[in-house]
Amino acid sequence: MAETNWAGSHTYRARIERVRSVEHLQEVVAAAPRVRALGSRHSFTDLTDITDNDDGVLVSLVDLPTTVEVDTTARTARVTGRAAYGDVATRLHAAGWALGNLASLPHISVAGAVATGTHGSGVENGSLATAVTSLDIVGPDGDVRTVSRGDADFEGSVVSLGALGVVTAVTLEVEPTYDVRQDVWTGLSWDDLAAGLDTVLASAYSVSLFTHWGDAGIDQVWLKSRADEAAAELRGALRATTTMHMLEGGATESVTQQGGVPGPWLDRLPHFRMEFTPSRGAELQSEYLVPREHALLAVERLRALGGRLAPVLQVGELRTVAADGHWLSSSYGHDALGLHFTWLLDPERVYAVLPVLEEALLPLGARPHWGKCFTAGVRELEPLYPRLPDFRALRERVDPDRVFGNAFLDRVLG
Repeated sequence: MAETNWAGSHTYRARIERVRSVEHLQEVVAAAPRVRALGSRHSFTDLTDITDNDDGVLVSLVDLPTTVEVDTTARTARVTGRAAYGDVATRLHAAGWALGNLASLPHISVAGAVATGTHGSGVENGSLATAVTSLDIVGPDGDVRTVSRGDADFEGSVVSLGALGVVTAVTLEVEPTYDVRQDVWTGLSWDDLAAGLDTVLASAYSVSLFTHWGDAGIDQVWLKSRADEAAAELRGALRATTTMHMLEGGATESVTQQGGVPGPWLDRLPHFRMEFTPSRGAELQSEYLVPREHALLAVERLRALGGRLAPVLQVGELRTVAADGHWLSSSYGHDALGLHFTWLLDPERVYAVLPVLEEALLPLGARPHWGKCFTAGVRELEPLYPRLPDFRALRERVDPDRVFGNAFLDRVLG
């Protein structure tokens, strides 16, 4: 039976080997001419696949244990790379600790999320990669090396698209556990958003705005506030009185609790509950992160494309990400507004509209999310990533034979 990614949008072509231990992984990597790692399979393209080498192997880490080792003095937690954020969060919370941020899905793997620059939201919250203090990586010779914050290669090694090896452990910054409340507002007009965009985006610890890019404006605003912060009032919008799902007809029991009821951080920061299958599954996703200084212009351009997007769009989402220094991060060097699109599972029609989106957004400096659908290649991407030459040099030193290469990396990195 063919194996696919989570969405069913990509069928893996290479042999998949489920490794039983780090030592087993080292043996497989050392023996194979081409290797890519599979995490929670939430990438939507051939990012993790091997399509041009019959002897290549995809290593699945699903059989490796999930461990969480907290260093209370350093305020860090060392976790296995295959672990899902939801599992890590559950164990941290039980021990009285927390992560500063989470993505909308708790089901994604730690290693895969940080490698692709995945993020949550919040004007002061960086991508998930910014919590990383060290990585253990199996290199092309099968040896494990550790790269830590402060090392010369560190900021090129965290968001690395799997091009430098297979991550077996990640050390993350932690803090004492805390509570979050989630309030949902509806009916924010485009005019009200434009008049107070920065205020809206900064109105809670984490903010998500959902829209269909039509005349109705912003359909829903999800405000996630730490319990010790005052809950914001959203001028021009109405407070929701029932639980909302961002997708029309979506099962509300799958979303995290709303209504302003405080609860543990891990049960509010994601959009979806760990115990439910995330979102609808049968979908494609894209995201472009534009410098915050161009946020309103980007919104205007997308509103003009609303009619073109509507036939294949399930919902759009706007989130913020604080600047960081990771070379291949979509928020490298500047604060960003993430413009996210949940599409129908219709690759032909979605990929027909992506060039239109990129024509509108890439000239504004927008960078695509590495794990989602986009069409831009190295020619379009290179001007957007000033440290790309440095990453290429790092890759040449670490993996000169391109053991961890594939067609996707050839297209986007050169």
